[in-house]
Amino acid sequence: MNNTTDSEDLGEGTGSPSESRIKHIFHGDIKVKVERIRIEGLGRTKDDFIVKHVSQLFEAETFKDVIFKSGVVKQELEELDMFQGVGVLIDTSKGPKARPDGVDVTVIVKESRRLTGNAHTSVGNNEGSLVLGARCPNLLGRGENLSAEYSRGTRHSMGYNVTFTKPLQGDTDKRLTASVFKTSGDFLCSSYKEIDHGVLLEAMLPSFLGQHNFKWEGSWRDVSCLSRTASFTVREMSGHSVKSSLKHVFTRDTRNERIYPTQGYLFQISQELAGNRLGGDVQFLKGEAEIQLNKKLIKDCVISCSLQAGLMKSLNYTETRINDRFFLGGATSVRGFNFRGLGPHADGDAVGGEAYWAAGLHLFTPLPFMPGRGGLGDLFRTHMFVNAGNLCNLDLEEQNVQQHLERLRDNFRWSYGAGIVLRLGRIARFELNYVIPRTALHSDSINAGLQFGVGVSFL
Repeated sequence: MNNTTDSEDLGEGTGSPSESRIKHIFHGDIKVKVERIRIEGLGRTKDDFIVKHVSQLFEAETFKDVIFKSGVVKQELEELDMFQGVGVLIDTSKGPKARPDGVDVTVIVKESRRLTGNAHTSVGNNEGSLVLGARCPNLLGRGENLSAEYSRGTRHSMGYNVTFTKPLQGDTDKRLTASVFKTSGDFLCSSYKEIDHGVLLEAMLPSFLGQHNFKWEGSWRDVSCLSRTASFTVREMSGHSVKSSLKHVFTRDTRNERIYPTQGYLFQISQELAGNRLGGDVQFLKGEAEIQLNKKLIKDCVISCSLQAGLMKSLNYTETRINDRFFLGGATSVRGFNFRGLGPHADGDAVGGEAYWAAGLHLFTPLPFMPGRGGLGDLFRTHMFVNAGNLCNLDLEEQNVQQHLERLRDNFRWSYGAGIVLRLGRIARFELNYVIPRTALHSDSINAGLQFGVGVSFL
């Protein structure tokens, strides 16, 4: 059915009238009419949910349109993550009332099992985790999913979550999420351990500008010292706290790829309000922004520029807590420093800051000895980079904007280096770099020389 027949050939040959009709209809530019759409294989899936996706086939005016819209329908149904397989069959209309230009479309689906399990590994924040999970896809027949996961990381982190998601109007880009979770992790560089229990409600809504995420999170946090040598500042911030916050994240991503983009940009901005009239004893206002630009120079050489910044302010004369502050440094952040190694410290413990900026300039090139496509050359890149940033605390009540900018500019750190990058699937990458820090404060924790990192987001 992928072949087309030229119009001048339609009248040739000695085929039967039905064969001539088939050749005529299956010519790509010939006008056709979709008369019937059949859906086979539905069990617990509701008819009205599928009709929203397949009804666009009735809008097709030519056979090319039918093929194109059939592909769109197939892709949309696969993205719902409800079916193990989706197929589309196109045939001429049958029956005594069939139109000469009529076609019938049959959509064949195989529903996923009611309960599935999986085990996989994940990476993030320079840490690997083993994840065990179970999922009930298409729970109520309209694309709802109920999932449960348990994870344990290489840095003594542990967590579990139970999540329910529901697409809105049959669109996977619009969905509601409700989650109950527990997370725990050891932060050795700050000498504390944190255990969180919480609830998360989220709405994901696309717009013509980009993706909007609206979140409410309520959590009970327990911060405790890891050792007797923890600084007094960390001890002072230890204990229980209750956080209730609203957060909005806007993302516009035009990159052609997440790991090795050659063009496009990423722009993301977030605002978070905790406490005040939302409840809880944690009260602050926080904002962050990130932009990344990518440009292909010659052949496979790509230059990438990125800038990140954040600012937070405590409310109602409260003090920000260590587990809400910003941190800088590490293989996925400002390279040449240890994890959380850049910024304010107290007796050797990283205590974070309330304002930061970080910038990176990278030049990515193929491996010199295997630049070819389709093999290992697609997985590896070499890169040279320059990183810079600063993390500090600002007195927003007493100082003016000029003084704030001077504070952020003074004593900024920067480093440069080169290394090898390895793609890990489509969402993560591994870096092995040789880094030379050029400026640092005595309180910073430096990692000069070889440094490696694994993550999904890098400066």
